[in-house]
This record gives sequence, structure tokens and C-alpha cells, in this order.
Amino acid sequence: MDEIKPIKKVFVTGSNGLLGSNLIEELLNLDYHVKGLVRNPATYVGFRHPHLELVKGSLFDDLRNSLKDCSFVIHVAAETSPDLLNYSDYQETNVKGTLNLLHAAIDQKLEKFIFVSTANTIGYADDFNKGEEHQPMKSPYDQSFYALSKLEAEEKILQYSDRIDIIIANPTFMLGSYDTKPSSGRIILMGLNNKIIFYPPGGKNFVNAKDAALGLVRCMELGRNSEKYILAGENLTYKEFFEKLSTMVGRKPIFIKIPKAVLVLFGLFGEILRNFRIKTSLSKANMLIVCINNFYSNDKSKKYLKIRYYPIEKGITEAIDFFKKNKKIKF
Repeated sequence: MDEIKPIKKVFVTGSNGLLGSNLIEELLNLDYHVKGLVRNPATYVGFRHPHLELVKGSLFDDLRNSLKDCSFVIHVAAETSPDLLNYSDYQETNVKGTLNLLHAAIDQKLEKFIFVSTANTIGYADDFNKGEEHQPMKSPYDQSFYALSKLEAEEKILQYSDRIDIIIANPTFMLGSYDTKPSSGRIILMGLNNKIIFYPPGGKNFVNAKDAALGLVRCMELGRNSEKYILAGENLTYKEFFEKLSTMVGRKPIFIKIPKAVLVLFGLFGEILRNFRIKTSLSKANMLIVCINNFYSNDKSKKYLKIRYYPIEKGITEAIDFFKKNKKIKF
């Protein structure tokens, strides 16, 4: 008789977000059992399944009880708001909350801790490199509180890699279904709900949230201790992205490029507002970020995690379908 392998249980944080919801669906479809941490189980809108248990709580609770029957943690939850005023606002969740969860996982002798960071802790592509995992963070992300908090978390959790296997996933800009806020999908709504599209001079790497979710599963199954893996799809300028989106839906908007100088002025105005303790996503760092080609390579994750990345049109389509269902699109 074939040996029956025991079913492994995965503890997932950020269960109600774009990536967390897609991850839970992927895990359940692969016959894993899942515990999903949520602040309020009643608000969960993701994939329902008999093998999903929703756990009410936060990263600052004593989570040892919740982890005791689990084998793995995939830590997705993070503070990502672009308008917070202080580094400590990000550090509290992204560093201290992560360490609290990690200590609980070590206490319960779990096998692996997969930490979802961001590609922006890694240097993006330029004339000298392809945007690969070994490249150090580059400006202007060294002025981004969010990116800096993720980098601090990476550095601190790796100090525990002799006590538990730690794998770091670095996804790029994700698009797909279950974008309830919406978060990154706002770029799609901006492109669909306006006849004139104002776009910045830079670009970024876009990845389907389902591909990123599968990447996290593969990090759990195939990832090596202390290694980082960029989960990335297509490198596109903002203009190329909006042109692709418009072609997909049969629209012909007017495209107007915003000069870098104008964006820098917006950023300086945002700094003034921030000095008066007014929350705003306008900042010098945020405006400089949209002026660069924030491109990355997915070679390492394709080679070692065996991921096949689909064209970003798939993620765009899944996001549009979700937005239509939830009446976020005007047509």
C-alpha cells in the first residue's frame, strides 16, 4: 500500500487582503488545511472551504495556541498605507508584529516561516544589473518608510534562521481578484473610469496575484532557508500599462504624461502638509518612485520555485471581473 502522507496545516496572516485571499484559495485547491488570521471573520470575502478555519485576532496577540497544530506560517499581513507620517507607524506592524509571530512559530517548533516582504527592498534594474535578489535597496526606496520597515524586518528575522527555516518572498506590484479595498487595483480603476489618463514617466513590474500566491506556496515547498525570491511578472512603463489596459477593454482615452518636475513639486507640497501632521500620500519619496522604471527579474523564482508566470492580462482580467461584480467600475 502507498504511504498516506499527513495533511499539513498552514497559518496565513493578511487573509482578507488581495494576496492573502488568493493564497488561501491556492492552498485549499492544493489540499492543504489552512488557518487564516483575520481581525473580523464576518468580513472575510475570500474562498470558503471546509478545510479553512478563520482565526480572530491580530499580530500582537499570543498566537502560540493558534499555531500549535500548524507546520508552516506564511506571513502576508503588513501596514502598507502610503499616507502614514512616521516610520514607527510602519515599524509597529511590519517589524514588531512580525517578530511576535516569528517567536510564536519558533516556540511551537514549526517547520518554516515564509515572510512576504516587497521587491523594493532589492535594487531595481539599471544599466548594470537586472533587478535581482542580491542587489541592495536603491534610492528613492531608501526614503520610503514602508520599504525601510520591510527591510528591517527581513534583517531581523534572518537572525533566527538557525532556529526555524526562514524564506523571504519579494513580490512586485500585484493585480487580481479579491482586491476589496481596492489597493493596487486602483490603477485599473483609474484607467477605466477616466477618458483622460495622466500618467507618470516611470514604470513598474506587474504580477498576477495568483502567480504571486503560487510563488508563496512554492517558497513553502521548495524555498531554501535564508533565501530571498522575487515574485515578478512583466516590466512595463505606466504608459505601456495603460495602453494595454485600454486595448483590452476597447477604449481610446487621451494619454497625457506628467513631467517629473511637476511630480516633484507635488511631493514638496506633500512634505509641507506632513509637517503640519496632515496625512497624505503625497511625499517627495512617493513622487520620485513613480518617476523611475522599477523593473525586476524573476529568473531565480522561475528556476528554483518552478513558477510559470502568466501575461499580466490575466491578472487585469481577474481584477476587472472582481470590480464589476462589486460595482467598482462605471460601465
